[in-house]
Amino acid sequence: MRIFDNKVQETKYKVLREVAVQAWKGNHAFSEFNTIANNVIPKGEPPQTCCIYKDRAVVAERIVKATGGSKENNNIVQVIDIACDECPEAGYVVTDLCRGCLAHSCRQACPRDAIVIDEHQHAHIDKSKCIECGKCAKACQYSAIHNFQRPCERACKVNAISMGPGGEATIDYDKCINCGACVYHCPFGATVDVSSIVDVIDAIRSAEKNTDTGKVVAIVAPSIASQFTYASLGQVITGIKELGFDEVLEAAVGAEMVAYKEGLELVEKGFLTTSCCPAFVKYIETKHPKMVEHISHNLSPMAELGKHVKNMNPDAVVVFIGPCIAKKAEVRLERVKNYVDYAITFEELQALFDSKDIVLKDLKWTDWNQASYYGRGFARAGGVTAAVEQMLKELKVEDFEFKPVSCDGIDKCKVALLKASKGVLPNNFIEGMACTGGCIGGSGNLVRYEYAPEEMTDHIEGATSIEMIPNMKKHINRY
Repeated sequence: MRIFDNKVQETKYKVLREVAVQAWKGNHAFSEFNTIANNVIPKGEPPQTCCIYKDRAVVAERIVKATGGSKENNNIVQVIDIACDECPEAGYVVTDLCRGCLAHSCRQACPRDAIVIDEHQHAHIDKSKCIECGKCAKACQYSAIHNFQRPCERACKVNAISMGPGGEATIDYDKCINCGACVYHCPFGATVDVSSIVDVIDAIRSAEKNTDTGKVVAIVAPSIASQFTYASLGQVITGIKELGFDEVLEAAVGAEMVAYKEGLELVEKGFLTTSCCPAFVKYIETKHPKMVEHISHNLSPMAELGKHVKNMNPDAVVVFIGPCIAKKAEVRLERVKNYVDYAITFEELQALFDSKDIVLKDLKWTDWNQASYYGRGFARAGGVTAAVEQMLKELKVEDFEFKPVSCDGIDKCKVALLKASKGVLPNNFIEGMACTGGCIGGSGNLVRYEYAPEEMTDHIEGATSIEMIPNMKKHINRY
């Protein structure tokens, strides 16, 4: 049974689980710090860092993030400074491959005299002078000079992470798009996403105590099919209800609504970029502001369905469950926060299950077949394109040539947006997904999408409906 990709993810989960255990009891996490710390970092086991005291200091910081973060920093992705001190200084460095050659081509190539030769004729780089141009690395015939990047820096495709004054990673929030790539790729778990798990538990407990309050509704992303592979999807849905959610809705129905509206908007405007991926939208806003006017004015599937739920039941508490860390930022946006209250990831959902000792494989199966084939396909790269194309057919749109381009990963999105901004893109519709593979590659997943492609395919192909409009109308009336 594969649940976690790595030890970092497991440690993060343990903190979330223990915080959730206390939240169900109505306890404040920090009042039970010793209990949580003992369960996460048991005495007698080898320390994860230099000593158990630092391990538990890191746990304390993780608890802060698991309970919503500090008041001084309201950003979604944050850095635990004390956990971020093991990476060497980033930039160009001279490795042990340096042979101390006579030529010293590296020194000749350096425009700032940053190369220093020691008594053994080995080269060193004076970081106070180095401008990271890389000319020394190109000049070295032994390939002894390497451009080292921290895993978080390498993962960040928008250059939002750099080294702080104390050697710790620092996030430039004017550049950050909340994609969470740094969270997944940090080997020490120093970059983390703040959690609303305690707020969700409080909402469920409140609804259970007071039946006059609104229902707690879960809107679940279709990529859930690729996550809890040790149980059937029907058992996972039962598990979500066991947590106390009154309804469990497919976000893919919201995707059908979006495809319908985006199809009409595209025909009206002639050119469009998608709005379903909040990290992609943020990327356009920060890096390509001239393209903002071309972003679809429609809400994301999550928000579209949440809006419908709130219209039907204004007192409902709506919780999105999915693979996306950026959704946590999206629910704070002015145009979304009235429709969706909280967003949690599949990592956090696993912690919730275990905090209540819910064993999925022992549960009964719940039928969960609300969305169409194309609605569920939104989870994969190319899925939005396929849905909009199908919707144009169902709407019987004529005299319009649909010329889409599907981009998964910021690098591909960047190319398409640059071409569009210069007027040389031959396409009239850009599907943008910040994560490789689409939502199924999200940083909030338990496992990466490549480990469960069959399950995702089975879920999409298992939809009982192909046409979106009839299916959408049926379930809108049902909700």
